[in-house]
Parts: sequence; structure tokens; C-alpha cells
Amino acid sequence: MNSAVDVLPAPSIEYAQLSPMLIVFGVAVAGVLVEAFAPTRYRYGGQLVLSIGGLAAAFIAVVALAGTRVSAAVGAVAVDGPALLLQGTILVVSALAIPLIAQRTSVGVAADVAVGSTAPGGRNVLDAFTSAAATVPGSENEQTATRAGVIQTEVFPLVMFAVGGMLLFPASDDLLTMFIALEVLSLPLYMLCGLARRRRLLSQEAALKYFLLGAFSSAFFLFGAAFLYGYAGSVQLDEIAAAITAESGDRTFALIGAGLVSVGLLFKIGAVPFHYWIPDVYQGAPTPITAFMASATKIAAFGAVLRVFYVALPGLKDDWRPVMSVVAIATMIVGSVVAITQTDMKRMLAYSSVAHAGFILTGVIAVSRDGLSSTMFYLVAYGFSTVGAFAVLTLVRDDSGEVTAMARWAGLGRRSPTVAAVFALFLLAFAGIPLTSGFVSKFAVFQAAASGGAVPLVIVGVLSSAIAVVFYIRVIVVMFFTEPDADAPRVVMPNLATSVTIGITAAATILIGIFPQPLLDLADGAAVFVR
Repeated sequence: MNSAVDVLPAPSIEYAQLSPMLIVFGVAVAGVLVEAFAPTRYRYGGQLVLSIGGLAAAFIAVVALAGTRVSAAVGAVAVDGPALLLQGTILVVSALAIPLIAQRTSVGVAADVAVGSTAPGGRNVLDAFTSAAATVPGSENEQTATRAGVIQTEVFPLVMFAVGGMLLFPASDDLLTMFIALEVLSLPLYMLCGLARRRRLLSQEAALKYFLLGAFSSAFFLFGAAFLYGYAGSVQLDEIAAAITAESGDRTFALIGAGLVSVGLLFKIGAVPFHYWIPDVYQGAPTPITAFMASATKIAAFGAVLRVFYVALPGLKDDWRPVMSVVAIATMIVGSVVAITQTDMKRMLAYSSVAHAGFILTGVIAVSRDGLSSTMFYLVAYGFSTVGAFAVLTLVRDDSGEVTAMARWAGLGRRSPTVAAVFALFLLAFAGIPLTSGFVSKFAVFQAAASGGAVPLVIVGVLSSAIAVVFYIRVIVVMFFTEPDADAPRVVMPNLATSVTIGITAAATILIGIFPQPLLDLADGAAVFVR
């Protein structure tokens, strides 16, 4: 008896189009194998070469794919202009953050996580050196920090897994893939936030808060995806858009789903009222990890926001634009006003990040090609400035470690004028002062929002920017026009890698502000989704 057997065709996987993500995930897996099998003395060098080499190879793959507009992996992943531009930016800022994370002295994560642990030979690392900032090359202090740092090389594969999730997040073309990318980028970050054993309780509290609130936000996202699937019968973004456009009746499920998905995304970008985790996590996490999170995660999250609202939900824009406008206004005002009251540098930059999330949302709300291109431009410029600002924070230290209390920075401009001047440059860029990247970024998103009819949003944005200038200028006044304390912190001499990171980010902040047109043209040319 013959029986017909239905054979499902094998899915078509476009490996070349997915190569940037495959390279990063491959490097992450290789990093796990290095941790498992490589001798201890080879792990640090091997992990560092793998991480930098993998990010460089992935960036080359992104450049090679420029101009590609395809839907890959059976429609799960979009390879188009916005995805490639944001992926390239994520790779660049991650490569700039890796040298900070990889510091083998106390400036970076490797030694910071080792304080309180026991180094080989039975000596406690905290006993081995009384001043983390006073490590002398070739001394026992440096050798102890190095030995401790080698033990903590698991940070490298964790970072690479997070980067891989960030690359997939803005390129996801269906909600299920987007949820998987959200979890892949989030889980390593939860662990990385808890690695600052120098501030053990604060760091572990930050990791726990981030994990619990992140789990809630992920649940909202997944529940929203279920509602949208129930409405459209598909998790594909273009099919959801087609169902919304075709359906003229009851859209209750679509609106509920859009709202719940928005909660998950707004949590990741740190918008009000889902911003409460940001100051605690930014303060408690190791500063190099904070630099990585504050730049790369925000870029990836806004990429997902753009794809959801521009590809899946344009048919509901009359419903979500008023809500998102209120969120953007609240985010700008709360971030700018609360930042004035902060006395800790990392918390001040955290609330600054909240305010910038509101500024970037003004570009999203434009729902136009100008809004898309200006938002991507803003993300590129903001990513460079953020990594640079947190890199400078790692250099100001005393005997107890990093000094983030604003009052302790008094007179820094007199003792270390170069470091203070570079930090002032980043602050002026955040404030949107002309001839910096921040000015062009804000002008671009405000112009796009005004063209899209969101003039009240622009007015609030300009006023919030004026308020923000207050706390940025206050830091500059403290550094240059205030007498230093007798026990003022010292500035650690950065090594070559840290100097390169700070130099590149400072140069990018200036060049984008003076010559913005090439980047504006690049963003405009990339502002076309595949669907």
C-alpha cells in the first residue's frame, strides 16, 4: 500500500546576510570554550583577541552588506538600511568599550570584580594593594591585580553574547525573534551589572533590580505579542501591519497588544515611567559595563522601537502618537529636572540618559523618513559621547576606588586640565551646545518632529534642553572654578587602549558637530526598511 508523505521543505537560511550576527555569536561560543579548556595564563590574551577580532570581522561584514535590502531566515530577520547602520554603530561602540572592560588594573572590570577574592598564593587582593589607583607597573601590586584579572575573563563571552543580542534586536522582523533577541541581550547584562565587588551590595542590588524589572518588562512584551498574534494571526511585522490596515472594525486586541509591546520597549530605552532602574543600575554596575550598556543597549532598543512602530504599527499611529508624545514629554522633563538634584556623577549621567531618551522619541514620533534618519543620526552621535564620558569617569580615583561624588571633583580642571576639558566636551555635547554632535542631533530630531506636526513636543524639548544645561554647566564650574579639597582624588594615567577610546570618542563628538553632513547623508540613505 502506497502512502503519500508530505515533506516540509527545508528552511532557507541566508548565512551571508546573517554573517555579522553569526560571527559575534560564534566568537561568544569560542570564548566559553576558551574559559573551559584554555590554561589560565592564556585566557586573558585569547579572550581579548577573540573579542576585538570578532567585532572587527562583524563590522567588515556589515560594511560588505551595505545597500542590501532582503528578508532573511524565513522572514525572521531584516537586512536593510536601518538594521545595518545601527548594527555597525553597536559594533563600533562595543569595540570602544572593550578596552575599558579589559583593563587589567583596577580601572576596568577585571580587577574590580576581583577585589575581595583570593588570588593565587592565598593572598587577598584587597590586602595586596591599598590603593587601586596607585598600581605601579612591574610592582607586586600590578602582578596581583593581573592575576586576579585573569580569573575574571568570563566577562568577555558575556559581553559578546550581549552584543549578538543587540545586533539581532533592531533587525528582528517578527515579534518572536525580537523577544528572543531581547532575552539574549538582557541576560548577560544582568550578570555583568553584578560584577563590581568593590561596591558589592550596591552592585548586586543593581543586578537584582535590573533582573526583576527586566523580567516584568519582558513578560509585558511577550503578552503584547500574543495579543497582536491573536489579532493578526501572525507575528510577522508586515503581516500585522497588513491586518491593521485591512481591518476597519474592532481593533481592541491590536491596541492592547501595541500598548503591552510598547511597555517592554520603553523599559529598555529608559523612558518615563519605566526609568526607575536606570540610576540604580548605572551607579551600581562597573563603570565600563555602564558605558557599554548606556550606549549599545540604547541604540539596539531604539532600533527595535523604530521597526515596531514604523513597520508593524503605522496603521495605529493616530492612536499611539498621542500616548508616545505624553511619554516623550514626561521623559524629557523628569530626566532634566531630576538630574539637577543629583550629587553623584553616574546618577547624573543616568538621568541625562533618561532625558536623551525623550529627545530621541521626538524623532520617532515624526513617523517619517526624516524622523527615521534623524533618530539614527542621534543614536550614532550619542553612542560615541556616552562611551567617552563614562571612560573619563574610570580615571578619577582615590584610595577606595572610583570617585563619583560630584563635590570630590572640585578643582579637577586645575590638577588635570586635559581630562577635565575632555569631560567638559562630552557634557557640552549632551547639553546640545553648537559645534558638538549633540547640537546637530537635537536640531535634526526637533526639525523632523516639527515637520511631522509635533510642534508642542519640540517646544518642550527646547525648554528641557535649556534646563539640562544647568546641571551640565554645574559640573564644569565644579571642575574649573572651585577650590579642591585637601584629600582630592587623583587622576589615573590611562593606558594606550583607554587613551585611544577617549580620543576617538572626543574626536567623533567634535567632527560630527562641525562636519555632520556625511553622517546625515548616510543616515538618510539608510532610512528605508525592507518592508
